[in-house]
Amino acid sequence: MDFQENFLQTVWKYQYFDKNSLNTTDGSALSILKIGYHNFHEGPDFLEAQIQIGEMKYFGHVEVHRKSSDWKNHEHDVDPRYNSVILHVVWEDDRPILRNDGTVIPTLVLKGKILLDVVRNYERLVNGKGALICASGLGEIPDIIRFSSLEKSLVERLEGKAKLIFKLLDDTNKDWEETCFRWLMSAFGFKTNSETMLRLSEKIQFKTLKKHSGNTVIIQALLLGQAGMIPNQQRDDYGDVLFREYDFYQKKYGLLLPVYFSEWKFMGVRPGNFPSLRLVQLAEIISKNPSLLSTVLNDARNFGEFKKVFDIKVPEYWQHHYQINKPTIKRLSRSLSAQTLNLLMINFVVPLWFAYGKYIQDSSWQEKCFDLLQEIDSEENFIIRKFRECDWKASNAFESQGMIGQFQNYCNQKKCLDCKIGQNLLKPIRK
Repeated sequence: MDFQENFLQTVWKYQYFDKNSLNTTDGSALSILKIGYHNFHEGPDFLEAQIQIGEMKYFGHVEVHRKSSDWKNHEHDVDPRYNSVILHVVWEDDRPILRNDGTVIPTLVLKGKILLDVVRNYERLVNGKGALICASGLGEIPDIIRFSSLEKSLVERLEGKAKLIFKLLDDTNKDWEETCFRWLMSAFGFKTNSETMLRLSEKIQFKTLKKHSGNTVIIQALLLGQAGMIPNQQRDDYGDVLFREYDFYQKKYGLLLPVYFSEWKFMGVRPGNFPSLRLVQLAEIISKNPSLLSTVLNDARNFGEFKKVFDIKVPEYWQHHYQINKPTIKRLSRSLSAQTLNLLMINFVVPLWFAYGKYIQDSSWQEKCFDLLQEIDSEENFIIRKFRECDWKASNAFESQGMIGQFQNYCNQKKCLDCKIGQNLLKPIRK
């Protein structure tokens, strides 16, 4: 049987083995009183376990390995954290294991004891094909397990985004408003240009832009100028206005060198998502919302309120141009599309709420995130389609974000035994 160590950890965690007449390798009778709690950090695999060997009870930790010799291979013999291990659980006992003081660590061998149903379910799971290798068994999963799995993956996804926001917070010397601005800029890059948008936000501070709230032309000039999108020549009249404004304010504020135009991605991007147009939309948002952080935290309490906050109209010029002096035949949208608003709620507002709640240690913000995501329609991408092909449809953004997190952190990395769905598919048939 071919398996990884985490299979044995799962077998121990859920006690998927025959526990009748258990003995250690020296023949002593063994009873498991507490399995301990799974440790996902450094140190023994299960902490604070309790067992009984013969008439003696032991309290301590449990370590799980494929072979007992892995104890030394993993250098546990020189790590003091493993001195309190009271039971070594292995598939195969190929050598005796001693503590630092020379005493033998009791060993339980699972070879031949794991329930046959569990072995067959494991082989079926790991031999699955396609992006979702559990696809054939998804129909067997109870709704409560599915929901719990998505919720766990969603929280992990938000935790990951919160780390990115906290990094921005450190970069801005704990300035939440500047952090909010940088996070908004990154979100407005919509993956393709998000990194470049973030670099741009480092070259023009929000406190500088909001000095000109109500004057979108100046804000446009500052953003487009720092983005390297105002040409030095071959400009039209509108471009001349932006060039003069940028030239004046770039000198006034001593702005750093702009982002190079070559850093922006236009190829393969729909005109409505060109970074130049996104920057113009941002200029309108900033002009309308000079107290950006307060607006996001207090005025965008639900999807309806958020749409009002981001209800902007771009100037007539930008409804006919996708870059300065580059007109388009087809008229461009003058406002943010419903899909764009959905994505901004999902990728800008919700992670910011989540991170802010963690920062002020107020768990109610997490519940607000969950409530808001359930108001928003599901995204549509290849991951969501993969789940839908398995008859698991995302009904809202809460579920679609959970699916994305589950696919990226578990399915794509084949960490089935760390996933609640994989663990559920492993369990034996109850008779």
